[in-house]
Amino acid sequence: MSKQSGFGPRVRALRRREGLRQTKLAEMLDISPSYLNLIEHDRRPLTAELLLKLARLFDLDLSTFAADSDARLVSDLMEIFGDPAFDALGLNSTEIREMALTSPSLAKAILHLHRLYRGARESAHGSIEERFDYSRLPSEEVSDFIQGRLNHFPELEDAGEQLWNSADLRPDDMYHGLSAHLRDVHGIRIRYVDAASDGGAFRRFDPESQILVLSESLPRSSRKFQIAHQIGLVCHSDLFDAIADGAGLSNDDSRALCRVAMANYYAGAVAMPYERFLEVARETRYDIDLLGNRFGASFEQVCHRLTTLRRSGHEGIPFHFVRSDIAGNISKRFSGSGIPISRFGACPRWNLHTAFLTPSSISTQVSRMPDDTCYFCIARIVSKGPRGHRGPKAVQAITLGCEVRHAREMTYADGVDLENLDSAVQIGTTCRLCDRMDCEQRAFPRLRQPLRIDEKVRGVSFWASPQSSPPT
Repeated sequence: MSKQSGFGPRVRALRRREGLRQTKLAEMLDISPSYLNLIEHDRRPLTAELLLKLARLFDLDLSTFAADSDARLVSDLMEIFGDPAFDALGLNSTEIREMALTSPSLAKAILHLHRLYRGARESAHGSIEERFDYSRLPSEEVSDFIQGRLNHFPELEDAGEQLWNSADLRPDDMYHGLSAHLRDVHGIRIRYVDAASDGGAFRRFDPESQILVLSESLPRSSRKFQIAHQIGLVCHSDLFDAIADGAGLSNDDSRALCRVAMANYYAGAVAMPYERFLEVARETRYDIDLLGNRFGASFEQVCHRLTTLRRSGHEGIPFHFVRSDIAGNISKRFSGSGIPISRFGACPRWNLHTAFLTPSSISTQVSRMPDDTCYFCIARIVSKGPRGHRGPKAVQAITLGCEVRHAREMTYADGVDLENLDSAVQIGTTCRLCDRMDCEQRAFPRLRQPLRIDEKVRGVSFWASPQSSPPT
């Protein structure tokens, strides 16, 4: 918690909302007024103990202090204030960031109004492509909801552990245990079909015949995952509905996708039960291959499960997770580490991309964001679409990372110099939001940065603004 920044304005806004003077709040927190003043100006950290005191005093939802949600809100605001409609206002990034931190409800209202404005403008004048609002995609809505819950759903963890205990499951034979439970308790039989007959569906359930059809092209780890997924749909449909209904989603497609995501989460909780999985993760120092062998899970399944370990008092490392294809399209993202992740594409300096150059090994990287926070990331290529030798395969990169202060807990950091952070790779979010104007890989100008062209000078990139004459 001590490494997090930006909490000071939130504390100040909370104090003012409650009508308290610094001396009174300091007394309630059992700290000096001068120390509270330093916290409010981000010159001292807001510790976990003080954050919990604030939560108890004012009945706060701790997710409102999540740094990753702050970063997303600031990023979204920066994007909309890059609209030419705001050029005459002369706003700067400091003002925008301050508003997001001190008045998040107002910031969200501005985002909503801007979307309405865009919709009205583009409905009248724009093409079909211009009217397409990515923020309303079901995948984006559900991803934002999961991020807001920090990718942790205690009710699904409890349901998964209940199945583990009632079905007497074992890691070394979970497939047969789940198959027997599906047949004996729910009367659902499993039938396998060859890849030529599965109609492109790895899993298909017929409620009339009570038959679950699985493609034989699925690997064993995915077969048991799909069985657990189906058990979740049969046993916990009401629970999935309750979560989706409370997610504030805008349409039925988003709610349907949310149900699928919750069933997938449940399947992961069944296959890799929380306490057992966390214990092995710590024993193996988060060795993903060993965890996969112990629980019969794929590399991606293990990485995704590692991001969910946020049970109060029994937390794992706060990880971020990104899945991208070779073109840079991000199909899954979550930030538990606080690193800002763009919705569309990542910084080309990130080892998410260089992993494609070494597909048979895990790539490691120590990186530094523009705010000077350093992260340790691993990346590896995975291949999907097991249709045999001639079948099409999707090649994707999986990145898992954390703040560098947690890196020593991971086996992948052995031999990595974590003390000399001056050598960390300088990365950003995306070019449009990154302040690193000296980057030779910059592809676009920064938002709200006027383009200045000097034909007499060539910088490291077209968008850089080097000095017209060298310093004397």
